[in-house]
Amino acid sequence: MTPHAELEQVWPRDGRIRLVGRLHEHIPGETAERWRLLLVLRDQEDQRLSYDTTLDGTRFEVSFPVDDLALDGLADATWDLHLEPGTGTPPRLRVGRQLDDIRGKKKIMVYPAQSVTSDEDATVVRPFYTVKDNLSVECLPGDIPLRPGEIELPEWIG
Repeated sequence: MTPHAELEQVWPRDGRIRLVGRLHEHIPGETAERWRLLLVLRDQEDQRLSYDTTLDGTRFEVSFPVDDLALDGLADATWDLHLEPGTGTPPRLRVGRQLDDIRGKKKIMVYPAQSVTSDEDATVVRPFYTVKDNLSVECLPGDIPLRPGEIELPEWIG
């Protein structure tokens, strides 16, 4: 199995996405360096977001605001997640969940969506597993649909 950042927990709530996991099959000595989470816009490698990552041995924990992912003028966006040493040198480790023996997470595990509103535009942000069981985050135009039985209150009430 190739080295990667193995996810243990994904927490999308309160305007953030929090990730907890471990580096799997990392090269010894690399954990002493400063690491960061790198979000790369799919099909636009030059569009990146970077967040400092707390590393304790091989265990990592990082959180980032969903507001950062909803770019103005970009209707649909998919961000692929990686961990890399703070120096920007290899290895770049894909963030995913490979070691749990559950294949096809894309059709099984669904995370809650969060809504981002800027001016008049609304964007739905949701982490999801790819067909290779890696974690990505999608941004889609629109608002989170109401659940059955839920009603939307007028602005003057809230």
